[in-house]
Amino acid sequence: MHSGFALFGPIHIAILCAVPALAGALSVAHRRFAAARVYIRYAFAAALAADNAIYYGWLIAHHSLTFPGHMPFELCDASMVLALVSLIFLWPPAFDLAYYWALAGGSMALLTPNLVEPFPSFAAVQFFVSHGLTVAAVLYLVWSGLARPRAWSVARAMAGVNVFAVLMGGFDSIYKTNYFYLRAKPQNPSLLDLLGPWPWYIAGTEVVALVLFVGLYLPVRGAQRGRIW
Repeated sequence: MHSGFALFGPIHIAILCAVPALAGALSVAHRRFAAARVYIRYAFAAALAADNAIYYGWLIAHHSLTFPGHMPFELCDASMVLALVSLIFLWPPAFDLAYYWALAGGSMALLTPNLVEPFPSFAAVQFFVSHGLTVAAVLYLVWSGLARPRAWSVARAMAGVNVFAVLMGGFDSIYKTNYFYLRAKPQNPSLLDLLGPWPWYIAGTEVVALVLFVGLYLPVRGAQRGRIW
């Protein structure tokens, strides 16, 4: 891990605690202040969009947004877009994917961050802000009662993630990139280290994803979805 950031050190623990704390605070505000519910949701969406606009503006200003190696093609990028769509439109098909992709993939990124620059550089801080806001957005939508994953959402999320993997696998093969970590594991420690060498860890992620998705569905199964309370 880069200097200035220790895995599960005080800074890391504070970040991990801040994500559900933000979602919880906004959920409480949503339930207490009915007149402000729409404004809270849209303000959260604006914050998520602004964070990513600032990041890509920074990349462009520093001539770092290059093809093919610095494109927003990771699963967490897709999760962010789906979370943003869910916040703005409360669209169940988007939330069906955002719920699992953000809480399984985004949370894993927060737990085992693959930082490419020292902390607290702009890119490192933005990594946590972007992933944290994405996860918090999904938690807020669930805890406030605005959205729930639907029946068979686990199957849809698994199908979606595999379609995404096939597309990124083709892109990686052509351009020799490593989106979705299909050609190599991340440099920093991660769950993939427990799943064996390439390509076996890719198959292992299928099992892990299914277990995580089912585990995420169990607490909300049978709940009403897409309803504003």
